Amino acid sequence: MTSLRRRLFLILLAATGFIWLCAIAWISIGSRSELEHVLDARLQEAARMVHSLAMATGTEEAGTAPQASASLPPPSDAGYERQLSCQIWSFDGRLIARSAGAPNDALTGESTGFSDRQINGETWRVYTIEDPVKGVRVVVGDRIGLRDRLVHDLVAGLAAPALLAFPLLGLLIWFSLGRGLRPLSKAAEEIAAREGDDMRPVAPSGAPEEIQPLIGALNGLFSKVEAARAHERDITAFAAHELRTPLAGLKTQAQVALAAGETNLRENALRQIIVSVDRTTRLVRQLLALARLDAGADGTVREVALGALVRDIADAVPHPPGVMTLIDPELDRWVRQVDGDTLSLVLRNLQENAVQNTPAGTIRWRAEETDRIVVEDEGPGIPAGELDLVRQRFYRGRTTTAAGSGLGLAIADAATRRLGAHLDIANRTDRTGVRAVIELGRESSPPRPA
Repeated sequence: MTSLRRRLFLILLAATGFIWLCAIAWISIGSRSELEHVLDARLQEAARMVHSLAMATGTEEAGTAPQASASLPPPSDAGYERQLSCQIWSFDGRLIARSAGAPNDALTGESTGFSDRQINGETWRVYTIEDPVKGVRVVVGDRIGLRDRLVHDLVAGLAAPALLAFPLLGLLIWFSLGRGLRPLSKAAEEIAAREGDDMRPVAPSGAPEEIQPLIGALNGLFSKVEAARAHERDITAFAAHELRTPLAGLKTQAQVALAAGETNLRENALRQIIVSVDRTTRLVRQLLALARLDAGADGTVREVALGALVRDIADAVPHPPGVMTLIDPELDRWVRQVDGDTLSLVLRNLQENAVQNTPAGTIRWRAEETDRIVVEDEGPGIPAGELDLVRQRFYRGRTTTAAGSGLGLAIADAATRRLGAHLDIANRTDRTGVRAVIELGRESSPPRPA
């Protein structure tokens, strides 16, 4: 399992090390440039000083200057001064004088200015001054290897403390991350200590800004879980209540049929058993449909002939005596690319609701414009104050006399929204009854031509 603290530690440590390496490289390059500039300036200054001294002692005396130069004691250490070498040459190629440690070979073949020369496998940086009046050439040089060593010693002096401080920096970063992530650990400990049914929001007080969105998301999740649990409890309680009545009725009617001596009484009890079974079957089917919609299961999009689908549903839903369903032939021309199972769920619940609320009369299905399916019944209608409530689950209405579960229109509305469509429910204006309009949208397949 990946640790956030370990990941941040490695990222910060790598970033810090990379910055230090870049800084050391930058210092190394800058120091080399500055050091070369300073040492070149010192070469020039040393060459000018030697030239001045040589001219003051009269270098025209061929044997004087060399012995005076050679008699100087060598420096006490092997530092930079020991590596600085000087030669004085005449224009005719004679070595007039040289410093201790200077090579016998000429340091340069250039007449004047800076130059580089390989002598005995070593590279020298040389500066030359010519004096045409005295006829001499003053040459001062030092080894390039010495300059490299100076830069190396400087970088090493900077890198050594950094390497020693790196483990300490790592410890500070590790403990700082632990302290910074403590609010997250505290929230995790609080959630872990809760019981399974404790859905109280996590208090975001004192939490850093970076953690507050996570806590807010957790609180939102807790709220959704609590709402889902409350919904499940409501469905369970409703199902237990609704199933208790038909099951009790089934038992009573079965007892009546067994005890009845008359044929008419026994047949009536058996018919009541069939009614109770149908009611229970419809309730169970609606609860399963509701569970499927809540689960968000996606159906298969296919080509659906709307007229044939409405006709099949109308034939499958039992009609009481005096109630009939008429289907507009125009619907037979309508074909849509939709989720057929979800659309069938919408149409079936609207048909069952219309049949259940129409004691006698006609239910009409018809097409309207190019994207609307309309179903109208001839029942008592819905009171104006309840039109906004009939889409709620388990709402039956205070004035209804139908023996429904209060789920039909709620399922139809939820399924319509799953289709990306819109369901409008209103009372009819031409007579009593309910008018339901399904707006499928115009992006689906157009009606087939006649």
